[in-house]
Amino acid sequence: MMKHVYSVGQVNKYIKNMFAQDFMLHHISIKGEVSNCKYHSSGHIYFTMKDADGTVNAIMFAGNRREGLKFQMKEGDRVVVTGSVEVYERDGRYQIYARTIERDGEGNLYLKFEALKRELEEMGMFAEEYKQPIPTYAKTVGIVTAETGAAIQDIRNIAGRRNPYVQLILCPALVQGEGAAASIVHGIHALEQIGVDVIIVGRGGGSIEDLWAFNEEMVARAIFDCRIPVISAVGHQTDFTIADYVADLRAPTPSAAAELAVFDYRQAMQELLGMRQQMDKELQRKVTVARNHLEHQRMRLHYLSPQQRMNENRRRVAEYEEKLTGRMEELLRERRHRLALLAGTLESYSPVKKLSGGYAFVEDGNHQALRSIHQIREKDTVQIHLLDGTLTAAVTEIQAAEGVKNE
Repeated sequence: MMKHVYSVGQVNKYIKNMFAQDFMLHHISIKGEVSNCKYHSSGHIYFTMKDADGTVNAIMFAGNRREGLKFQMKEGDRVVVTGSVEVYERDGRYQIYARTIERDGEGNLYLKFEALKRELEEMGMFAEEYKQPIPTYAKTVGIVTAETGAAIQDIRNIAGRRNPYVQLILCPALVQGEGAAASIVHGIHALEQIGVDVIIVGRGGGSIEDLWAFNEEMVARAIFDCRIPVISAVGHQTDFTIADYVADLRAPTPSAAAELAVFDYRQAMQELLGMRQQMDKELQRKVTVARNHLEHQRMRLHYLSPQQRMNENRRRVAEYEEKLTGRMEELLRERRHRLALLAGTLESYSPVKKLSGGYAFVEDGNHQALRSIHQIREKDTVQIHLLDGTLTAAVTEIQAAEGVKNE
């Protein structure tokens, strides 16, 4: 009897077809510990899943990473991989092609997280209108976190560097495990009673189980009801909790929360100095403008003042007075000169001058001046006026001048 012999490729193909016909292997979830994890430059992830009883190779293609992997998978993580188990025909080896990868135990917690998130969001607890502003210059900062751990040390270091004058008040709390949520709520209420300016609630990163206390409804309600602004600082940048959505402000890390809550003293002093310089400059500008305005008003008042107008009128009157005086003196000089001329002329006709020269003025009895012998007869009385007196005489003889006919 002749045996039927198959090639390696035929066997591998046969086994591949057998796997393909098993519908359970098309959508299967396998849990185990990650080992030999390698992130390829192409974006694919190659790793091995193992437990106490065996190992299985796994690969997640780059196209599935965005939706299928929500954390940075690393060596030693316990995960649940969901995908299909298939045979790689060329090598004759089977492996699971991962579509989603979750941390072991996260599946139910994630569903619980999503349900609570939807419920609180529908109640309006994430709404922006309920968010309180974080004070710019907080004097007291309350902190709800573990007494020992990196979170409180990071906050202290950052706060001390930024502003050593801000008071930090730690209310120690459990941040994971049984009783953690109640402990966090107690810390928030205690700091609210003290009356700090802002509260930081947080811890370092971890798995969803480690961070679960910050996904509890009682913690969310305590943050929402708190009258003091609350900054959540839970985990690393990629981690989100219900507390992050409810808080007035979310910080990606405790260090970032300290930077948001504690103002930088040196920067504030620089800003104050800059504002002071700007105010001094603006004040100087306004003083200069006011002085210029005042000088303008002073000059205007000086120009429009009654005293100024009186002074101007006085100057104008003085000028008129000088002109009038000058004109009067000029007229007087002219009149004096004219008077002198008239006086000279008058003097030449003055009877006094003639009388002083030995002449006399003769009048008849009717006080008519005698200019001719024909105006008088013998025995008429005449008045002879001399320089120093008057004579009364009787005419005894009338004699005509030579060449003049006596009528």
